[in-house]
Amino acid sequence: MIEYYPVSGCYVLRPWSYAIWEFIQQFFDREIKKLGVKNCYFPMFVSQSVLEKEKTHIADFAPEVAWVTRAGNSELAEPIAIRPTSETVMYPSFAKWIKSHRDLPIKLNQWCNVVRWEFKHPTPFLRTREFLWQEGHTAYHSKEDAEEEVFKICDLYAAVYTHLLAIPVIKGRKSEKEKFAGGDFTTTVEAYVPVNGRGIQGATSHHLGRNFSKMFEISYEDPSNAGAKCYAWQNSWGLSTRTIGAIVMIHGDDNGLVLPPRVAAVQVIVIPNYRNHF
Repeated sequence: MIEYYPVSGCYVLRPWSYAIWEFIQQFFDREIKKLGVKNCYFPMFVSQSVLEKEKTHIADFAPEVAWVTRAGNSELAEPIAIRPTSETVMYPSFAKWIKSHRDLPIKLNQWCNVVRWEFKHPTPFLRTREFLWQEGHTAYHSKEDAEEEVFKICDLYAAVYTHLLAIPVIKGRKSEKEKFAGGDFTTTVEAYVPVNGRGIQGATSHHLGRNFSKMFEISYEDPSNAGAKCYAWQNSWGLSTRTIGAIVMIHGDDNGLVLPPRVAAVQVIVIPNYRNHF
């Protein structure tokens, strides 16, 4: 499934494990496109000034941020962060693109890698310094439409686990202490791991309210009140290669791993049984 790598917390995804991710990608990508979501790609680098613009949001990620401080032998004038998540990467562009309520909704998704560095005990798939994920970022004129999407995406994440991975999950809402920093509320799908009796977070869908749109000036004229400024309602949602770790913990034991058929690259292996019948 993996190969160890000289950099601590980083792993090589071998073809069998990456095939699982491809099956998840194909399923989820097809479903979000039915909701009008389009794929895009934003750079992995973000300047320190932009990253720290939303202090409440970045506070939870600050210890995990990896920084680029040098180019060759030269110190950079301003440190460049490698994205731990992309709110601060994408929303300056949202502010440029949204000038009217007619520009809404914006529904974007990107498949990419992120880096979160600060922890002592990495675990393959579950706790890695670099991992793959999808992150959706959307903006709406209506709060009701934004909140409706949050729960639709949560339902899709549940479908990934139950339909593809044969893992039962519980859908719910995070507590105020556990919710996404800078958001209004967070929905989640959680799975139970029988081996250790613990739960594992499967994916999250966040309603950001107007917190980020006010910080990044994602605003436009209110169509129902001429001259008044209106801020977009936003969501973000993500699912990562941690899903593969959930599969290993729930469908594996000391005798090995049995992959659910919908994400197995190899469906059947024929093992010859040579016996001397003479």
